[in-house]
Amino acid sequence: MTKLLQPVVEAMGYEWVGLEYLSGLKGNGLLRIYIDTEHGITLDDCTAVSHQVSGVLDVEDPIHENYRLEISSPGLDRPLFSLEHFQRFRGRQVVAKFQGKWMGRRKLIGELGGCDGERLTITADGEEFEVPMDIVSNVRLVPDFSETER
Repeated sequence: MTKLLQPVVEAMGYEWVGLEYLSGLKGNGLLRIYIDTEHGITLDDCTAVSHQVSGVLDVEDPIHENYRLEISSPGLDRPLFSLEHFQRFRGRQVVAKFQGKWMGRRKLIGELGGCDGERLTITADGEEFEVPMDIVSNVRLVPDFSETER
């Protein structure tokens, strides 16, 4: 779906951050698309992108269940989707959540060391962990309220 929708969002002048699809009960899913700009995102931005994306989704019909479309800024706890994101936010505090348990943990909070596509490197509790990406369900930044810039 990224290949279908990312060009639409970027043609409008927004940064494509990523998307999540959460399949819901009784066929009621949620398609959440994260967008950004260097100046942040407003409700008008979300509305404009929603209008464009809805048109593409109506024509292409890639989702065969009922769903809601949500356009959102990535927020302070920005999700990381791509290798570029992992490189860009290297050195920042992150929360990595796992699909089940890994080394007795369901999540790991620490400093992002990077990602090579197969392993996510996080330093936590004075130890460096190399987490297999196939067990990672999501990675988000830990909000840093001491930052002066966005």
